Amino acid sequence: MHDLDLNLLRWMRTHGQGVAVALGKAGNNGLVWFLLGGALAILDSSRWEAWLICALLGPLAIGLNYGIKLLVKRPRPVLEGLPPLGGAPSSLSFPSAHATSSFAVATAMVRVDPAMAGAFVVAIALALGRPYLGMHYPSDVLAGAFIGVALGLLVPLSL
Repeated sequence: MHDLDLNLLRWMRTHGQGVAVALGKAGNNGLVWFLLGGALAILDSSRWEAWLICALLGPLAIGLNYGIKLLVKRPRPVLEGLPPLGGAPSSLSFPSAHATSSFAVATAMVRVDPAMAGAFVVAIALALGRPYLGMHYPSDVLAGAFIGVALGLLVPLSL
């Protein structure tokens, strides 16, 4: 499995697009999800509470994700000749916090309004950018996405 993960990572790192850098920054600390959820809370007064929970879910998911990172302690990938294209607050890789927060919020947003299914396009783009940047193995991203979907399905959307 490790060889498959490394081979897939090498392919992703050499065939990715530069847009991954901008996406990575947008996903830091769940910022894009916090801003989107906050804007929807202001614009949709009938569901403001659910949108506010969505806004807070991104940063909360990152906190939970960090707890998992501390338990697993998987180091970030190293590929000879392909240094990381971004920085990270820790040296721990598994699972991807960008994927966890993105899929948690996208799932919760679709629960609030099915018309928000496009949030999954953003979540997928943010998640796929992580291996390109050299920050994660593909399996880190996949695990983060699964954890995020679970969180998005379980979080109560009202206080």
